[in-house]
Amino acid sequence: MPVRSTLRIGDFALRDGRVILVETGNSAPVDRALVAEVAIWVACYLAVRLCALRHLGRRRPAILFTPRVPHPRYMVRIAAIWAGIGIARDAAAADAAFYFDDATSAVPPTPPHARALNFACTDIRKSRVAAVFADVFGYPLAVDPATWHGNAVEKSEANGTHDGRIVTCPRRARPGFVYQRVVGNTGGGVSTDLRTHVVGGRVVAVWVKCRAEAHRFEPANLSAALHTPEAIFTAVEIAAIEAFAAAMGADWAGLDILRDAATGRIYVVDVNKTDAGPIIALPLAAKLRSIALLARALTALVTAPAVAQTSSAVASASIRASRAA
Repeated sequence: MPVRSTLRIGDFALRDGRVILVETGNSAPVDRALVAEVAIWVACYLAVRLCALRHLGRRRPAILFTPRVPHPRYMVRIAAIWAGIGIARDAAAADAAFYFDDATSAVPPTPPHARALNFACTDIRKSRVAAVFADVFGYPLAVDPATWHGNAVEKSEANGTHDGRIVTCPRRARPGFVYQRVVGNTGGGVSTDLRTHVVGGRVVAVWVKCRAEAHRFEPANLSAALHTPEAIFTAVEIAAIEAFAAAMGADWAGLDILRDAATGRIYVVDVNKTDAGPIIALPLAAKLRSIALLARALTALVTAPAVAQTSSAVASASIRASRAA
C-alpha cells in the first residue's frame, strides 16, 4: 500500500496528487487545468496589486478579520487590496470587523468592533438557504424525497462540495444531504447560473456563468460575463434578493441563483460568505471591473456612519445578549 504523505503550504495541502483546502477538506487533482487556473489567477492578482499602488501615501480604512485573515484568492480580500483597505491587527486600529470563517455553520466570536460585518451569517447549510428562500420569495425550493414524485437534485449540506446529482424520487433521504426541485436553467446543452454579489444590502454585480449541461454541478465554466443587476433581474427580484441576503445575515455574499426557463422564477440555491474569485472564465478586463465594483461597495460598507446599515447588526446584538444571559 502506498505511503500517503502530506505537504502543507499555507491554507493548502498536497497529498496523493491532489491539492486540498485544509479548512474545508475540498480538493482538486493537480493537473494542467489546475495549473492554468492558478496562472490566470496570478496574472489577475498582479494586475490588482499594480493598480493598488495608487493608494500609496493615502490614509485608507482597515478591516479586522476574525477568526482569520482571508487569502487574496477570496473576493473580499482582493477587493480590499484594490480599494487600498488595510488589515487591522486589533479593534482600535480597525474601521470595521469582518467575520471570516470557511465553515458551513459555526458560532462567531463576540464582535470586537461596533461595525460588525457578516457576524450574523453563521449558517449557510443548504437546508437553511432553502428555508429562508421559501420565507422570502414565497415559493419552495426544497422537496421531501419520500413524497416527491419525479426528479430532484440531491446535494450535500456542506458548502463548496459541488457534489450535486439528479435523482429519482420518491426515495429514502441520505443523511447529510438535501433535496431540491430541478430548476430548468438548461438549454442547447448549456446550463446558466447567475452568480450575484450582495454587499451591504445591495446587489452590486451579476456574473452569468455558462457550463456544459452534463457538468452542471461542477465548478468549471465554459464562459462568464459581467452584467449590471438591472440587466438580469427585475426591480421586484432585486428587492427580494436583497431581502434574502438580509435574512441570511449576510453583509457580504455571493449568491448562486438559477432562473427556471418554464416559469421565469428565480431560485437562490447557495450562499457563499467566503467566495473565491474572480471567476476564472471571465476575461481579465471583466475581472478587474468586477473587483473594482466590489471594492467600491466594500469601501462604502466599511466606512458607513451607521451601524444599523449592516445586515448583521441586530443579530450580532442578539448573540451578545444571549451569551450574557
